[in-house]
Amino acid sequence: MYQPTQSLTMETAKPALQAGLTAIETGQTEIDLAGLTQVDSAGVAVLLAWQRAAVARKQALSFHNPPENLRSIAQLYGVADFLYPKQAG
Repeated sequence: MYQPTQSLTMETAKPALQAGLTAIETGQTEIDLAGLTQVDSAGVAVLLAWQRAAVARKQALSFHNPPENLRSIAQLYGVADFLYPKQAG
């Protein structure tokens, strides 16, 4: 299971995006977000890009253990159901 680093922010979005895309290309279908301590709207954009990449490959992608701050931002932007439907709301 792929696990991004502690930060998923504007400063780390580009390398994090590529690392996640590589993981998806190699068949990863689960991403554990438990280690994230810093997130911002760029982090949500990265997760959306990962989800789109998985959809394009016709594979399911699930995010596990999203921290509360990430869940709040995703809820604010109206994308929580798309990112982690079992945990939205």
